[in-house]
Amino acid sequence: MRESTERIGRWESGALTQAVSDPFGQGPLPWFRGDESQFRRSDHAVPTRPAGPANADDVACQIKGFVPDGAVAPGRPLDFRVTVDPPQEFTIDIYRIGHFAGDGAQLLLHSPKLMGTRQPAPLVAGRTVSCHHWWLSWRLQVPADWQPGAHVAVLTTADGAYRSHVPFTVRDDNPADLLLVLPDVTWQSYNLFPEDGRTGASLYHAWDAGGRLLGEHDAAVTVSFDRPYAGAGLPLHVGHAYDFIRWAERYGYDLAYATARDLHAGRVDPARYRGLIFSGHDEYWSREMRAVVERARDGGTSLVFLSANTMYWQVSLGPLPSGDPDRLLSCRKRQGPGRAVLWREQGQPEQLLLGIQYAGRVPRPHPLVVRNADHWLWEATGVREGDELPGLVAGEADRYFPRTALPESVSRVLLAHSPYRDDAGARRHQETSLYRAPSGAWVFASGTFAWSPALGRPGHLDSRIQKATANLLDRICKRD
Repeated sequence: MRESTERIGRWESGALTQAVSDPFGQGPLPWFRGDESQFRRSDHAVPTRPAGPANADDVACQIKGFVPDGAVAPGRPLDFRVTVDPPQEFTIDIYRIGHFAGDGAQLLLHSPKLMGTRQPAPLVAGRTVSCHHWWLSWRLQVPADWQPGAHVAVLTTADGAYRSHVPFTVRDDNPADLLLVLPDVTWQSYNLFPEDGRTGASLYHAWDAGGRLLGEHDAAVTVSFDRPYAGAGLPLHVGHAYDFIRWAERYGYDLAYATARDLHAGRVDPARYRGLIFSGHDEYWSREMRAVVERARDGGTSLVFLSANTMYWQVSLGPLPSGDPDRLLSCRKRQGPGRAVLWREQGQPEQLLLGIQYAGRVPRPHPLVVRNADHWLWEATGVREGDELPGLVAGEADRYFPRTALPESVSRVLLAHSPYRDDAGARRHQETSLYRAPSGAWVFASGTFAWSPALGRPGHLDSRIQKATANLLDRICKRD
């Protein structure tokens, strides 16, 4: 019992270490509003029990699961692989994230009771952990009438003691005004499953033999998508996407959904959309992802980046030994000799696409200072030149680098210039950028982690940021 308690303590320290880069975390359920009775139910859904189960952990793995394919089309199967310890029946409730009369999610489906088994231990090769050998627990034929969107499956043991979560995306190929790209590649890079003080590893951390958390020089260089997310089962930073979704659906924007792996695999045709939205932390990009997005801009599709530190590391996606594609994510970072894997060190700085690029961490929130307040993006927000919007520069920040090449543009403007102090106390500054490409596409980069939470997260709402974002999307969507 003592050993288990010590491991849980180390697991918690790992969670805290990762969480320092997300000052807006509200625990593992950023879309939760108290108990489950506040979720809106669809007409045919079965009511759920009141909130009460504890979140499963990665030490005992009371109930944990994943779906091998993070995105699925309506009418197609979705496979759940779940471990339950001790073995017992369990259920799966599936919610769609959105704005449902003020609720953060809608219950779509309540599964029958399913037989749970204790799956084999994760396979470990070097620092890479994979659960691709787990048996199929449940196959859901996704109803053909389900809306595209971000979904969460809530796994609950039959005794009501534990639950865990599995995020997935429902996508289709129908045209829409805006395509929201969920950053599953970056989410997986932070995933330390299992956070057990022994075997788990991410691109940031791993454990030594004494259970101490190690840094990037000892972390994994390849991680697997075929495993649960650590802790409660939701990715770090996932709340930023859910903040945008709730706000955008509340105001009726026509949204389609995809994942970063869809971009990588060529499943996204940018010509179907007026704009691509990247609403959260999106740090890890493959060559294929960047090529699709640059082609989108050059073809007239606008780009909206609502976070910071976007497209910093270059990664590759490879198949499992079984041949299943895009299931292994590799990024060597600075381990060992060889080609640099920062985009800016390869002559392809982020600024060539974004208009600004990563400058560094922001230890505590600072005000965002308005610049060019007479620009149409700030119209009807009530801001004046030099106004300070409290707490809107936080987490990480981008800025314009004068000695770095800029993208070709017909117009370009910086809409914020915000001083802050870094970890060493040195003065730095953040900037927000907007430029128009020769194709007519708009490219906006907020340059801060705090933009999306200001749209839809209680305690962080800012009506000026909401209106500025609406001005931008309305222009992209050509709303009157």
